[in-house]
Amino acid sequence: MRIAFLVAPEGVEQIELTDPWQAVLDTGGTPELVSTESGRIQAFDHLDKADTFAVDRTLDEAEVSDYDGLVLPGGVANPDALRMDARAVAFAKGFFDAGKPVAAICHAAWTLVEADVVRGRTLTSWPSLATDIRNAGGTWVNEQVKVCTGGPNTLITSRNPDDLKAFREAFTREFDTSGS
Repeated sequence: MRIAFLVAPEGVEQIELTDPWQAVLDTGGTPELVSTESGRIQAFDHLDKADTFAVDRTLDEAEVSDYDGLVLPGGVANPDALRMDARAVAFAKGFFDAGKPVAAICHAAWTLVEADVVRGRTLTSWPSLATDIRNAGGTWVNEQVKVCTGGPNTLITSRNPDDLKAFREAFTREFDTSGS
């Protein structure tokens, strides 16, 4: 399993990147950090700067066909920046078009709303995104983890870092059995 982790150069919630990343490693997969810019990304612990991480590929170098799945970590600033970048939106949408699984946690659903891929889907997120998801044609639920197979791909979503255990268990199970 080769899994893309799409993040902006700044603003990803560190635990929402590192915990799922480790889950991919623990299941024998290969995670790759994909970003809009080369170099290093700046992670955050809520509003405080945390660690930096090396980018493996930029969006100009990455192709959906290179990966078996996509993880979208949250943080408020991270998906807000991604949804303003047409390449990031197209990359995320490409996984839906290709029928490949996508996992998104917390505010990451903003990128999916911008990609117009939540219409007819049921998902969860940070509660403040509920109206955005509904306005984009999705159904928002307040659940620890939601696995939605009612579309062209499997979509796994969670609300926040407190849900990480359920999130990683669900997405690693779904990614592994997706047949990708």
